[in-house]
Amino acid sequence: MQILALNLAGQPFRWLSAEDAVTYHAVSKVAWTVGAPVLLFRGGVKNDGSRSLIASPPIIAVAGSEAMSRLLREAIPMGDRNDLLFRRDHHLCAYCGDEFHRGELTRDHVLARSRGGRDVWSNVVSACRACNERKAARTPEEARMPLRYMPYAPCRNEHFILSGRNILADQMEYLKAKLPKHSRWLG
Repeated sequence: MQILALNLAGQPFRWLSAEDAVTYHAVSKVAWTVGAPVLLFRGGVKNDGSRSLIASPPIIAVAGSEAMSRLLREAIPMGDRNDLLFRRDHHLCAYCGDEFHRGELTRDHVLARSRGGRDVWSNVVSACRACNERKAARTPEEARMPLRYMPYAPCRNEHFILSGRNILADQMEYLKAKLPKHSRWLG
């Protein structure tokens, strides 16, 4: 189970393991929470004979972390394996519009790297192998293969949707509430 960690302003900064979330609770770094508890951790026996218990909701705001500030300043990574790109594009080829499995898709540079295109969110789309080979190093206009959708860099909230596994309903609702209107995750 993953716990969504926010800064005090409510911006997501990290998916936490259950153990990390419990640690933040134990050292009193949790400033506020959202949702009903989804994680119960039973600790040792206290002096009064009762057992310690930490309950964590699915979303916690963590106070005072320099690592958190550093992560929020960094650009949204694309990753090397294309998983986030394919999820952003809903596994649809940008040229033919068909849906494909992960192994059938490639990362296509709208403006080819050989022509000065950069490997950034706003210049890459998901493409099936056949369309990627047909387009080659040409622009979509030169290849007469218009884009079915435009590439864009996901915002921080969308990145957390793309990178999360088994996102709980409370977490998804929180993240979707702050997505920009152009996000493909709003449809």
